[in-house]
Amino acid sequence: MPGQSRFGHLEPLLERVGKPIQYVGGELNSTVKDWDVAGHGPEGQDLTIRWALMYPDAYEVGAPNQGVMILYEVLNERPDTLCERSYAVWPDMEALLREHGVPQLTVDGHRAVAEFDLLGFSCSTELGYTNLLTALDLAGIPLHAADRTDGDPLVVIGGHASFNPEPVADFVDLAVVGDGEEAVLEVTDLVAAWKREGRPGGREEILLRLARSGVAYVPGFYDVSYLPDGRIQRVAPNRSGVPWRVAKHTVMDLDAWPYPKQPLVPLAETVHERMSVEIFRGCTRGCRFCQAGMITRPVRERSITGIGEMVERGLAATGFEEVGLLSLSSADHSEIGDITKGLADRYDGSQVGLSLPSTRVDAFNIDLANELTRNGRRSGLTFAPEGGSERIRRVINKMVTEQDLIDTVAAAYGAGWRQVKLYFMCGLPTETDEDVLQIAEVAKRVIETGRAVSGRRDIRCTVSIGGFVPKPHTPFQWAGQLGADATDGRLAKLRDAVRSDRRYAAAIGFRYHDGKPGVVEGLLSRGDRRVGRVIEAVWRDGGRFDGWSEHFSYDRWMACAERELSAYGVDVDWFTTRERGHSEVLPWDHLDSGLDKDWLWQDWQDAIAEVEVEDCRWTPCFDCGVCQELGTHIQVGPTGRTLLPLSVARGAAPGGDTPG
Repeated sequence: MPGQSRFGHLEPLLERVGKPIQYVGGELNSTVKDWDVAGHGPEGQDLTIRWALMYPDAYEVGAPNQGVMILYEVLNERPDTLCERSYAVWPDMEALLREHGVPQLTVDGHRAVAEFDLLGFSCSTELGYTNLLTALDLAGIPLHAADRTDGDPLVVIGGHASFNPEPVADFVDLAVVGDGEEAVLEVTDLVAAWKREGRPGGREEILLRLARSGVAYVPGFYDVSYLPDGRIQRVAPNRSGVPWRVAKHTVMDLDAWPYPKQPLVPLAETVHERMSVEIFRGCTRGCRFCQAGMITRPVRERSITGIGEMVERGLAATGFEEVGLLSLSSADHSEIGDITKGLADRYDGSQVGLSLPSTRVDAFNIDLANELTRNGRRSGLTFAPEGGSERIRRVINKMVTEQDLIDTVAAAYGAGWRQVKLYFMCGLPTETDEDVLQIAEVAKRVIETGRAVSGRRDIRCTVSIGGFVPKPHTPFQWAGQLGADATDGRLAKLRDAVRSDRRYAAAIGFRYHDGKPGVVEGLLSRGDRRVGRVIEAVWRDGGRFDGWSEHFSYDRWMACAERELSAYGVDVDWFTTRERGHSEVLPWDHLDSGLDKDWLWQDWQDAIAEVEVEDCRWTPCFDCGVCQELGTHIQVGPTGRTLLPLSVARGAAPGGDTPG
């Protein structure tokens, strides 16, 4: 019978794998609904809409993911819908599932994902694509959308990678672009209506309804033609009524979507052991490398009272002792000072601590830091200058001077911090060896400053380097990517520069990844449908968990790419290191992020000319197109409201009963 638990088949396998707890489910605040929760219609129609949501990575990475957690709760609030979660299985479990004929299961009800109406993948990184194929194959769902029948679920992709789903266009039925809260409900409404009507026209009909509504992009209803030199000629609909461009979804009132209300508490250790609240969405700082900032415009702040209520409810529901105040640049919230002081006052004397993700150099201040550490937790501070030299920071529009950084770390070290972490990128457009070597000089100055203001020698600075990957819907979408060998060469010079000065070498930690994973990420980020053959070939050759260094094989990717792309007259360099021209049709041009392509091109030209652009939150509009094209607007405070009168919870244990 569909919807039955397969735990009896899974349980005997658990003692034979590592970390079996990740497959068990039963987390606090998880939900298992009846399979036929909505019953049947007068003519026997199945009225329940069933979603399986999957994060295509290990449980420890996927379980704390806010996007999946939010959609899981939003969907399960519907009385006619059930939603369960699934995660990628490790190779040891994959082998056992295949050996014993057990399919890909959900962790909630241990039901086969192939029996659900929709299987949604949340892809925040393209390196999870091989895991997506593993899940489809384990589930018994045909890899290619064209081979699926009415009995197969609709395969959906969302998350940041959905802003260019073309590399996986052959494998997914539809892509939801942008914010998911309202979008998944619209998709569910359409599927519910189609099921009530008795599924007229089968799979083709529901996909047409979804495509024509504009709620999702259906790759199968678009044809791609190519020029003789390998560039795309055009992407055109092949069905009547299907839009030429599909626009992203934007939730405009975050206070109306206070999710997750009941955050999941993972059973196994995960990458984030905390309860998180998104305090605003979007960013208009205009960092030219940052896809997240570009595709999530405009800025929409959650109110100070909305944040306070979410924190209070989330702590009571979970028992966590740390609250992460999340956004792309949390210290930019117009009322961040009042938020942190109000929360610190409320939980003063308890075990509850507050944290922000990496803080902009020009948004940090000691008052803010002191509120975050009032309950005695003082971890290292992380700042992201991104570029080593003043010149390269102008190129990327990171409007932070070296003196800004030195002043900030001086304040931190002077206030008692002993450790800071600095994050930079290598391979940025127009970058030279000298730009990268400047990172070593900055780090030495940071140590020197810390020693001077603190009067101590135990000052530490960790320099973390990531390789730059050009992303769609950014001004750098036309840029040539630095190759792996060139990236590794620059990083080696930087490492030597850090280690060569004995006065500072022991005080500076140096962490970096080689350039090879970035090349593969670049291929998948800016690839088109032809790259799908490479993904499938890598998967068939054993590719799994490519985001994990111990599983990633650059040689496998390059060998498969050479074999699969040769028939098209293109190669990896064509997709990665080649610079694009203004007139070239890009694989994602038919997906509308709201950003005007001419504006992006002008920002690319400004980057080359080292011209900086201000944040439009505080200056006149720069006509990026988002607000005009999508009918949205920037939402920032101050609201004038205060976090209190929430009662101060002195000495209260997190999750306990508190006055409020």
